[in-house]
Amino acid sequence: MTDLLTRRHLGAASLGLALALPALRRPLAAETVLRLSTNLPPSHPLNQRLLEAAATIGSRSDGKLELRLFPANQLGADTDVLSQLRSGAVQMMTLSGLILSTLVPVASLNGVGFAFPDYPTVWRAMDGALGAFLRGEIAKAGLTPMTRIWDNGFRQITSAAKPVEKPEDLANFKIRVPVSPLWTSLFRAFGAAPASINFAETYSALQTRLVDGQENPLPVIETARLYEVQKFCAMTNHMWDGFWLLANRRAFAGLTTGQQEMVQQELDAAALREREDLATLSTALEGTLAARGLRFNAPDPAPFRQKLQQAGFYEQWKTRYGAEAWGQLEAAVGKLG
Repeated sequence: MTDLLTRRHLGAASLGLALALPALRRPLAAETVLRLSTNLPPSHPLNQRLLEAAATIGSRSDGKLELRLFPANQLGADTDVLSQLRSGAVQMMTLSGLILSTLVPVASLNGVGFAFPDYPTVWRAMDGALGAFLRGEIAKAGLTPMTRIWDNGFRQITSAAKPVEKPEDLANFKIRVPVSPLWTSLFRAFGAAPASINFAETYSALQTRLVDGQENPLPVIETARLYEVQKFCAMTNHMWDGFWLLANRRAFAGLTTGQQEMVQQELDAAALREREDLATLSTALEGTLAARGLRFNAPDPAPFRQKLQQAGFYEQWKTRYGAEAWGQLEAAVGKLG
């Protein structure tokens, strides 16, 4: 009995202390937590802008809504997280349309080789009719895409043994590509030997010479330190790639209307800031990477484009995408093939 009374008195004393010192209370947890996965290192502008957006979303929701960021494949490789997103285990993720094409075939449309000549063309298309068309197709797969696509940049080819200066240099070249049929098809048209490898395994694949090279935008080459295991970089601009910010439809629909509008607004604004960041970063990175030992060259794109035409690449993908999707692309970039 004495022990019981003692425990009761101690409990009452503890409760009184907690009431007297509210500053010692633990903060209340958010009512809703959205787990957001990315495949890029924490230092990449995409993750930096997402962190800012997450802080603003928490503030604007009075702490009721938390956007919890998991960068650098912490929750798994792209294809694994896409499965988690569809099931609802992960509520949001950023994903290249070219990888999303394993679920939504036309999502890779923006990645057709040498389709976009410059950034003004990219943003007119992706913020306009082409982007709206692609978001509509993504929504049919049960995902909710944010309006603004994030920039991943024009892609360049790096190699370890020799520079890529002309299409013939890609013959039998073992190159890492993301898990996407379009990438595989593009490099097979050049006679290369593409290997589909998730980004999380790319550094080790290059380090162990499982593959001879890879292709990515300069900011990814920098933040993932790929220059440590590559010697040459050909500025081919062979493909523009972006990241859709995708939400699980049920999770997004579970937010209040006001929360949905606020999340969309903050994430789209962050995407626009990230685009500016990446443009500034890309301009400076060639010099930075050259100072770290990466040797640059700028191939003429015309022979590469001609090789794709001769190999039937454009005709093949026009057939696979269908007349409507291909028409949307050519309306944005001009005649291909």
